[in-house]
Amino acid sequence: MFSKPSPARVLPRAVAAAVPEARWRPGLADHPFHSEIFAPATEASGAGLALALARDALASLGEAAGEGTRHVLWVQDRKAMRLGGRPCLAGLPPDMRRRLIHVAAATPEDALFALEEGLKCHDLACVIGEIAGNPRALGFTASRRLSLTAERHGVRLWLVRLDAEPDLSSARMRWRVAAAPSLPPRWNPAAPGHASWQAELFRARRHAPGQWMLCDDNGTLRLRPDPERAAAPDFIHLVRPTVGRSLAARARA
Repeated sequence: MFSKPSPARVLPRAVAAAVPEARWRPGLADHPFHSEIFAPATEASGAGLALALARDALASLGEAAGEGTRHVLWVQDRKAMRLGGRPCLAGLPPDMRRRLIHVAAATPEDALFALEEGLKCHDLACVIGEIAGNPRALGFTASRRLSLTAERHGVRLWLVRLDAEPDLSSARMRWRVAAAPSLPPRWNPAAPGHASWQAELFRARRHAPGQWMLCDDNGTLRLRPDPERAAAPDFIHLVRPTVGRSLAARARA
C-alpha cells in the first residue's frame, strides 16, 4: 500500500502561490505591476535601471524593442528634477525617443495624481516615476492605490525613490540599486562601456531576495559577465576553416 503523502508536500493553491519561485533573472515573463527602485540622487542609476526593467518587461510580454507603438509616461516631481535632471531624449534608446511623454509635477501630490491617472490609460506601454525623499503624501495608502490601479488596468509602474528610506509600501517588487563600473569594451578598451548596476532585490512576492550585477547590452538587460572571461578576446571566431586547403592554395585555384 502507498503511504500517505507528507503534509509538507501537499500545499493549498493559495499557499503554493505564495512560495517564491526560482531566483529572478532578466527575461522572465512574470513582471509585477508595481515596483519600487531605491537609488541615490547623485547618479542616474535609478532611472537607468527603471528604464532597463521596463524594456525587459515589454520585450518579454511581446512588445519587442523597435516594434512598440504605445507611449511611455515619465513623471517627476520638482525635487527629483532638481536632483537628477529631466530625461534626455538623445540618451534614450532610439525606439523610446518618439514614445516618451514627460510630466513635470510641482509637488509629490501632483506626481502621485499623474502616476495614478497614467496607470488608468490602456494606451500607455508603462509608467515610470521619480519622487525624491519620503514625502508624507507617499504613504502606504497612496502606494496601495497605485498597486490596485496598475493591476486593475494592466499598466505597469516602476517608481524610482531618490534618496529615500524604504518605508511601508504595497509595491510587489522593491530594489536597491547603485551604479557599478562598466566592463571595458571587448575591442576598444578606451571606449565607454555598457551601463552597469549593482542591484539588490530585497522584497518580492514571487522571488527570493538576492543581489545581481546587471548591465544594458545594446538595449537588452543582462546579467553582467565575469570580468576575467569578458576580458579575454575570442579569437576562434576570427579564423575561417579552410577544409584541408590553405587560403593561398584556394586563391590560386
